[in-house]
Amino acid sequence: MMTKNNVLDVLIIGSGPAGLTSAIYTARASLEPLVLEGEPSSTGDQPGGQLMLTTEVENFPGFPKGVMGPELMSSFREQAMRFGAKFETVKASKVDFSEKPLKVWVGDTTKEPTYLANTVIVSTGAKSLMLNLPRETELIGRGVSTCATCDGFFFKDQNIAVVGGGDSALEEATFLTKFASKVTIIHRREKLRASKIMQDRAFANPKIEFLWDSEVVELKGEGGLSSIVVKNNKSDASSELQVSGLFIAIGHRPNTDIFVGQLDMKDSGYLVTNSPSSQTNIEGVFACGDVQDDTYRQAITAAGSGCTAAIDAERYLESNIHN
Repeated sequence: MMTKNNVLDVLIIGSGPAGLTSAIYTARASLEPLVLEGEPSSTGDQPGGQLMLTTEVENFPGFPKGVMGPELMSSFREQAMRFGAKFETVKASKVDFSEKPLKVWVGDTTKEPTYLANTVIVSTGAKSLMLNLPRETELIGRGVSTCATCDGFFFKDQNIAVVGGGDSALEEATFLTKFASKVTIIHRREKLRASKIMQDRAFANPKIEFLWDSEVVELKGEGGLSSIVVKNNKSDASSELQVSGLFIAIGHRPNTDIFVGQLDMKDSGYLVTNSPSSQTNIEGVFACGDVQDDTYRQAITAAGSGCTAAIDAERYLESNIHN
C-alpha cells in the first residue's frame, strides 16, 4: 500500500517468473506492489523476461500439454493484476539504497527519485551471452537455444551442436546425449577451459564429437534451423554442419549494473543473498530469480524464489514499518 509521503510498501524491479510471483504474493497480502516491468530493447530485454523469447515450455508444473512462454508470462501478469499489483512499462535507471526510504529512478537520474519505497524486490534476471549472429534472435526457440534442460527433449535422434568450452557447455552437451544422436561441441580454441572431470566425461561419451579452433559464423534454415556455417580460426576454411539444434553455452550475465556499489555481488556479478532468505546486505532489499541464482536458472526455481522474496518483504514490513 502507499504509506505517508507517497512511499510504496513494495517496489518490484523486473517482471520475469520471479518478479511476477513476488507481485502475486505481495498483492494478495494487500501490499499493493508496483512492478517496474522493463521495456523492450535492441539487446533482447523485454517485459516478462527470457520466457518471452521461448516457444513451448513443457517442464513448468501444471501444464501437462505444455504452454507457450509468452502465454505463461501473460498468465503470471494477469494473476498479479487480479490481486491489485500495478505495472509500469519502464526500466529502472538508478537506485540509492543508502538510507530509508529506498530510492529508485526511471529515466533522468539528475532529478528527484521517481519512486520511494519501504522495500524493494530485485528480480532483474540474467542474460544468456549470445554469438551476435544475424537471425540468432529470430531462431531462438526454432532450433537455437540457451538451455539444454528446457529444450533438449525436442531433439530426439537429431544432430545438434553446442558452442562453448567451459563446464556449462560440457554439462549441456552431456545432458543432450540423452536425446540427440550426435552432439558436436564447437570451441574457438584448441583446449577446453572446463574442469578435468567434465572433460573426461565428455571425451568418454561416444555421442560427443569436437570441432576445435572453430566458430559459428552463420545460421541457416527456413522457419527453423537446418544447418550452421563454421569457420576454422587457424585455416580460415569454412564448412557447413547439418544440425537441427544449436545450444549456446558461453555464459550468462546478470542484470546488476545499477546495483554496483550498493548490493553485495559475487565476482561474476550475481547478487549475494543471505540464504535461505532472499535478504541482501541492505535491510529491506530482497533479491530473487536468476539475478542471484547462477546454478539452476529455471523458471520454476525463479518463481519459487520470488515467493520467498515476497514473504520476506511482508515480514520485514510487519516487523519494521507496520508494527
